[in-house]
Amino acid sequence: MLNISHNQLNKKIKLESYSAFSRVFRPSHFNIFNKFLVAFAIVGLVILFLPWTQNVTGNGYVTTLTPSQRPQTIQSPIPGKIENWFVKEGDFVKKGDTILRISEVKTEYQDPKLIERTEQQVEAKNSSAISYEEKILSLDNQAAALIRERNLKLEQAKNKIEQVRFKAVSDSTNLIAVRKNYTIAEVQYNRSAQLEKEGLKAKADVEQKLLKWQEMQAKQIAQENKLLVSKNQLINAKVDINRIKASYADKIAKSRSNRATAASAKFEALAQVAKLENQSSNYQLRKEMYYITAPQSGHINHVLRSGIGETFKEGEKLVGIMPSDYQLAVETYVDPIDLPLIHKGEKVSIQFDGWPAIFFSGWPNTSHGTYVGKVVAIENVISENGKFRILIAPDSIYNVWPKNIRVGSGAYTIALLEDVPIWYELWRQLNGFPPNYYTPIKDAVKK
Repeated sequence: MLNISHNQLNKKIKLESYSAFSRVFRPSHFNIFNKFLVAFAIVGLVILFLPWTQNVTGNGYVTTLTPSQRPQTIQSPIPGKIENWFVKEGDFVKKGDTILRISEVKTEYQDPKLIERTEQQVEAKNSSAISYEEKILSLDNQAAALIRERNLKLEQAKNKIEQVRFKAVSDSTNLIAVRKNYTIAEVQYNRSAQLEKEGLKAKADVEQKLLKWQEMQAKQIAQENKLLVSKNQLINAKVDINRIKASYADKIAKSRSNRATAASAKFEALAQVAKLENQSSNYQLRKEMYYITAPQSGHINHVLRSGIGETFKEGEKLVGIMPSDYQLAVETYVDPIDLPLIHKGEKVSIQFDGWPAIFFSGWPNTSHGTYVGKVVAIENVISENGKFRILIAPDSIYNVWPKNIRVGSGAYTIALLEDVPIWYELWRQLNGFPPNYYTPIKDAVKK
């Protein structure tokens, strides 16, 4: 009641006379409730000062410790058509066992005698290269013969030059003698003519001297012509040397040009041989790819291409395989704010999907169904989900992980940090602060 009216009933009527008043207004109820509140406050205050272990949690899944042990798919490096399956899903295969056989779909590789015909082309090109090698030897011999012949011709021409030079020297000497005789004949004629004028010499003698002088003059002219002929012969002999050199240089150059052409053809044939041998090896390797084999021992998980006669492209997934020999690990993710708190070698508690657990994250001593691992790798680059990837391996010192865990199962991880009061943890959570910076004991000792 709001007691708005001036006629107050509580002043006119005594409520103590009613039994309902005695049942409601009993002082003992207030005393018990007050005691409960005081006890709850004391317990709550004590709880606030109890220790709480800070932790970093993450969700991930079971994987393997090394990439080679993880589930993989088998692809064909060449396109083809499925001809025969040798396994079925769930089968165990060893490394090198044949999984399926394929056939060729490209027309340029469908010739059943492709390798044999390629080898025949290799032999033909090898024979061509040998023929060019013989031609090169023949041209080398031809060039050597031309060089020898040129040297002989040059020796012959040089000898001829010497002969002509000696002849020219002889003609020059004879010309000097003829000129001397001519001078003597001229003096004798002049003396005889003078004596004839004085009457001391007969005219017949003078005419004889004149005839001799004219003969000497004719011999002088003839000797001069002979000397000029010898000089011309010497010049011609020198010109012959240059002609011989030019002629044989042209022949030798032509022979060497033919040799270079043959050598080029030989190298081209050898290049074709190497190319054909490479093709033959590729065809042989391609033929071996018709049988898809297991890269390692494991179980066939899932056949991605089924049926007979189905075609596929190169690199397309055909079948999945799970290696039989592997070591389990857990791949989990933590927020960037918690990454500085994770260190290699740190112990981490793990709860696997399918393994019931009564788990108290702040009280590890009371946890059940959890397993211990240690951090072996911390990714330095953030993942697509906005978190950092952590890889956790089993720790042989603690309990062994369950044998029935399969790769791909879910996992919940928790890494314990420092102990703090509960009131501090509540205050940190309400303010959104990160946990206290945590350094393992080993790292602290090293520092």
